[in-house]
Amino acid sequence: MKKSKDIKAFNILSYTVVTLIALFCFIPFLIVVMGSITDEKEIIANGFSLLPSKLSLSAYGTALKEPMAILRAYGITISLTIIGTACGLFIVAMTAYVLQRKDFKWRNKFSFFFYFTTLFSGGLVPWYILMVKYLGLKDSYLSLLLPPMLSVFNIIIMKSYMGGIPQALTESAKIDGAGDFTIFVKIILPLAKPALATIGMMIALGYWNDWYNSMLFINNENLYSLQYYLYKIVNNIEAYKTILAQAGGGTSLGSTINMPSESLKMALTIIVTGPIILVYPFIQKYFVSGVTIGAVKG
Repeated sequence: MKKSKDIKAFNILSYTVVTLIALFCFIPFLIVVMGSITDEKEIIANGFSLLPSKLSLSAYGTALKEPMAILRAYGITISLTIIGTACGLFIVAMTAYVLQRKDFKWRNKFSFFFYFTTLFSGGLVPWYILMVKYLGLKDSYLSLLLPPMLSVFNIIIMKSYMGGIPQALTESAKIDGAGDFTIFVKIILPLAKPALATIGMMIALGYWNDWYNSMLFINNENLYSLQYYLYKIVNNIEAYKTILAQAGGGTSLGSTINMPSESLKMALTIIVTGPIILVYPFIQKYFVSGVTIGAVKG
């Protein structure tokens, strides 16, 4: 009886703590949502609030002023995320699988080579010269696709996870006549789903949030990623407000105040966050299944 009461008290305490943490995490996002529909004058006067006294959709009107450009940027970013994540996961998984195999005599040397690249970097200028002059990737889709695709950090994580998969499975498959690629695709990859889901999410977020490569390599507006396109909108608004403020005069000052700036940043956050946030529920189950996956029955 006492044990039952202790369990009940523990459950109540646990649910209360989890609920408070969830609210603590959700409130900032709610502030962003409310800030995106708050009038700019209200934000300037009173700051951001969960219950603003005056609402306005002018920020979304400004952000969606050119809907075709937004859709084109969405298309570029979505295609980069899907293609880059799929290719990146496959390359990372293959590399990690080879590096963790004990019958590959060069695995320690290759592992050191990969690790060594994380200690030193050639810098921005040599990288830019390589991409533009030697590879000819200026204003190219590949200049957005290739750089975020492979990460040594992801390889190390995947290698550590695959090292925990029992070698007995691989040896049994070889006895049955399976080749290395068949073993990799039909045995290793299914068992590595939790690691693939985690690394895939990291790669996808990297592609989705990338604006730096667009800034470096892209001049063609038709190839702008979503993040860089919205980044330019904010910069253009800020520059225009600065010009109007420096021009002086009541009309210019009034126009400057009426232009959405702070609310626009919140609206752009909502526009960017929407699609990618829907991905997590579909891969969440693989994090949970990682507790038992890869076990061998006796």
